[in-house]
Amino acid sequence: MKYCVLVLLTAVILSCGDVNKPANTENETTSAHADTNYNPEAILDSLGIVLRDQGIPVANYVHVARTGNLLFLAGKGPKQANGENIIGKLGDSLTIDQGYQAAREVGINQLSVLKAELGNLNKVKRIVSVHGMVNASPDFKDHSKVINGYSDLMVAVFGEKGKHARAAVGMGSLPGNMAVEVEMVVEVYE
Repeated sequence: MKYCVLVLLTAVILSCGDVNKPANTENETTSAHADTNYNPEAILDSLGIVLRDQGIPVANYVHVARTGNLLFLAGKGPKQANGENIIGKLGDSLTIDQGYQAAREVGINQLSVLKAELGNLNKVKRIVSVHGMVNASPDFKDHSKVINGYSDLMVAVFGEKGKHARAAVGMGSLPGNMAVEVEMVVEVYE
């Protein structure tokens, strides 16, 4: 009986491998440099997207707060290269296509924040979560179609690493009557 228990115990230990060595997970084996084709900044260039300085926040907050390997990006609006926000209410003064473009502009602004924080977008491990807020009339029902402008850009730039969990919700108003505001959580390599 002792022999059977000893054999069984040995088999269990051997099947577990080295118990002092952590299990090999996808997160451990994946690195920023594992995929030589991963180059978000080259993709931005190919899309003709120029990142722009976001300046100093206009209120008592920061553009990004970091804890460990997570970056929490403050909500940004659809400020265009000319410095003007895309304003208006979806379902009233803006079409879904105009809202989509506004959300895409927010994405460019958030990528600008990431670039300023990290120095290189190759350090992005994945886009974790996106919270999209749409300035919408009470009867507007296509919030997701608007925030797709943001999500589609993240996937275009980061590929599979750009796919994220998401909320797309309607708001009665947003600061300065801007069309959309989006905040984001990003996991980075270092």
